[in-house]
Amino acid sequence: MTATTAPAEHGGARIAQLEDVKVRFGKGDNAFLALDRTNLTVRPGDFVAMVGPSGCGKSTILKLVAGLLRPTEGVVFVAGREVGAEQVGIGMAFQNPTMLPWLTIRQNIMLPLKIVKPYSDTFGRDKNTVFRDRADALLAKVGLTGFGDRRPWELSGGMLQRANLCRALIHSPKLLMLDEPFGALDQFTREELWAVLQDLWMETKPTVFLVTHDLREAAFLASRILVMSARPGRVTEDRAVDFARPRTLETTFESEFTDLTNDLRRLIFAARQGVEKA
Repeated sequence: MTATTAPAEHGGARIAQLEDVKVRFGKGDNAFLALDRTNLTVRPGDFVAMVGPSGCGKSTILKLVAGLLRPTEGVVFVAGREVGAEQVGIGMAFQNPTMLPWLTIRQNIMLPLKIVKPYSDTFGRDKNTVFRDRADALLAKVGLTGFGDRRPWELSGGMLQRANLCRALIHSPKLLMLDEPFGALDQFTREELWAVLQDLWMETKPTVFLVTHDLREAAFLASRILVMSARPGRVTEDRAVDFARPRTLETTFESEFTDLTNDLRRLIFAARQGVEKA
């Protein structure tokens, strides 16, 4: 099949784009529309947070951009070409860090280098030198200096998520896909990791897609917040977040910040009411 290139008016400074995308799951009487006709353009370096009612299609968009799911209708472009036509570096972190227990933390972090080109071509040669140094440098940035030789069961949940971020970033991905990465952690640990993730993003500027149910998390981290309707999901609001960086916990107590989270809460409440009336 011939690869499709994004139209010229959507080229240039766009890294991800959805055009009239629909996603339908199931067949026959069991079929349902998960994502309705959706259009979305994301620029390089954007930090996009997606919020909305459960089941609205946030993770579906994540999977579409990552190439893990094909649209039923419409087209998904990544880096100017139809998704899947050309390899694009993607890092992923989910709610469960899923570290391999028989490997050290450093070895877990280096796994993408063993798999992803061009790093996989020299992994055998560089795993104990250049790649080891790269992993240790990331561990230092997230406050885990000295934990590279530990096993996953020796670390707390918050420490594992710090290592999980290192693993997602070690191969310098263009796209970082985060699906509720801090959802299982206590509030204090989540807030610590917001600052860690913000620092990593400010330093390397990957394009980030974050799925979260935490509106404070979205407002703290994102440069754009997409609010989605109830299923079938659609993007109903695309809100720019212009708070100065680096943001701190004090930022979350400012009136502009609380006004934003309250607006988001009202929009999502209205979307949920729509589900109940359907």
